[in-house]
Amino acid sequence: MELDDELCLCFHVTKRKVINYLRIERPKSASQLSDCYGAGTGCGWCRKMLERLFEQSRAADAGRAKADDTEPSADEYARSRAAYVRAGGGTPPPGATPLSDS
Repeated sequence: MELDDELCLCFHVTKRKVINYLRIERPKSASQLSDCYGAGTGCGWCRKMLERLFEQSRAADAGRAKADDTEPSADEYARSRAAYVRAGGGTPPPGATPLSDS
């Protein structure tokens, strides 16, 4: 996933916006990332990724380098979200990025 790819597909929040929010606002909990343009408050698919970025940010702040696991491509991420929603995992709000085909 690249910096300008959407991390929250419901509210069109990019990975770059989340990383900058973490750097500037320094939230005390991952749930505070919802203040970053509503990230994580739609279908819920992006919450694990938001928590991961939050933990990476905390580790970096504490001087603990944390290995960066391989992230999915933007297409893989969107397809996984579509499967999650179709399986009843959450409901995207009006205006969300449409579910990918396949």
